[in-house]
Amino acid sequence: MRIGLIGTGRIGTFHSGVLGRHPAVGSLVVADADAARAAAVAERTGAAAVAGPDEVFAAGVDAVVIASATASHAELIGRAARAGLPVFCEKPIAVDLPGTARALHEVARAGTELQIGFMRRFDAGYAAARQRVRSGRLGRLHTVRATSSDPAPPPAGYLPLSGGLYRDCLVHDFDIVRWVTGREVTEVYAAGSDAGPGMFREAGDVDTAAVLLTLDDGTLATATATRVNGAGYDVRMELAGELDQIVVGLGDRTPLTSAEPGAPGRPERPWPGFLERFAPAYEAELDAFLGLVRGETANPCDGREALAALRIAEACELSRRERRPVALAEIPAGG
Repeated sequence: MRIGLIGTGRIGTFHSGVLGRHPAVGSLVVADADAARAAAVAERTGAAAVAGPDEVFAAGVDAVVIASATASHAELIGRAARAGLPVFCEKPIAVDLPGTARALHEVARAGTELQIGFMRRFDAGYAAARQRVRSGRLGRLHTVRATSSDPAPPPAGYLPLSGGLYRDCLVHDFDIVRWVTGREVTEVYAAGSDAGPGMFREAGDVDTAAVLLTLDDGTLATATATRVNGAGYDVRMELAGELDQIVVGLGDRTPLTSAEPGAPGRPERPWPGFLERFAPAYEAELDAFLGLVRGETANPCDGREALAALRIAEACELSRRERRPVALAEIPAGG
């Protein structure tokens, strides 16, 4: 197969390495707004660097992987759909519901495939947790706790473009809560703090947030996130039922130190970031996409999943602003 990759930033560079060595990929075409960066990535992976998206679409590719700036995602998805090409896109489709809905409409009208990059669905721990919950081994699920903690803030210039902590970061937790439990969120109550670095206040964002989610079977879930977790990158999920409880993401690199006497100290090699923690999951999701392109597998995470998670994030933003619970029924599907 001939694959086009648009965007060679941090995640795009990682994807280029995965695609470049995948046995199903015969050739790779890459493009980026920074031509020198695209050329450097192409040299390392044996890809062909081209000037931009126009040249990618003109290169006779069989599918497109989108890892470019968020603002370009929806337009590129629509363009791929009109060209009849399956597309893999990093989240989000768009930072708003109308833009997301328009892109999904284009995909549906063209009858093409759109796979969204919710990589946690391809992590072995989350997959095992899903199986245990769905099999009934935990009994009736009563409590879910999800957390996402970045070790350091992103660049200040990124914040106004990110959509905010709920849409950019916690959206992964909203998606994985739905995927693991098989339930839908019916109500949220969200709070956020901008007491950290001033750049968050200047961007109208928060550096730390907490959300209470009520699921459609009465299960209570909490999701917390922060951009300023100096101990390291920490992404976990705890699921407690009447028969048992389990945790995802607890290991010898989890940046936690027990306060109990005699307990092990701080881990020697805490996770430094998302690429290191989820590298196998990122590889697995692209492998699944290539299987989808070949017609061998069904779409494991189509665009409607992104819309569902974004609706939860939108409800959280409304809840934080108005300091009240918000029912998901208040949030339109976007068009």
